[in-house]
Amino acid sequence: MKRSVTETEKLVQAKLGATPIRHEQMAAVANIHRAAAAVRQHFENSVLRNSELTWTAFVVLWVVWIWDEMETRHVADEAGISKGTLTGVVGTLESRGLIKRSSHPSDGRLVLLSLTEAGEELMVRLFPEFNAEEAFVTEGLSVDECLRLADSLRKIVMQVETQGEDRRLTLLNGADPKPRRSGRRPKQKP
Repeated sequence: MKRSVTETEKLVQAKLGATPIRHEQMAAVANIHRAAAAVRQHFENSVLRNSELTWTAFVVLWVVWIWDEMETRHVADEAGISKGTLTGVVGTLESRGLIKRSSHPSDGRLVLLSLTEAGEELMVRLFPEFNAEEAFVTEGLSVDECLRLADSLRKIVMQVETQGEDRRLTLLNGADPKPRRSGRRPKQKP
């Protein structure tokens, strides 16, 4: 059963009402996540579906389209994905003739990404459709509200980018984070 945002917030308040937490901040972060997931799902099931693109593939194409040519490590960083994920996405986009790899002119160990002519054509055609969906999902906001929202989200990104590493080091007492796990327990050896 899918619950509305309001229903979920009421259930959270009932469950955690006496717990000393910052409810407003919790609601802000929870709604960033909810909004991002809802927008991503909407875009993948609408405007990106006809072009057979995932959200991540579109973001990679967008980054390379905007920057013209870029090192893979910078594309991964700008797209907010790991280099391993980028490798898989680029493989798919390359097999579809949308992106190409080339060696860096001064450092052969580095790989540059750029769009092919077909990739350029796709982005020129697709982006206006994508932007129409951006307008659709923000239809309930005024222009001023869109600008304030963008500014508020920019402040959150800046907080994490400028202070996040120090915060992580404090929380982990300077230790490196443990490797990420899927949540599954490791298989027991017989």
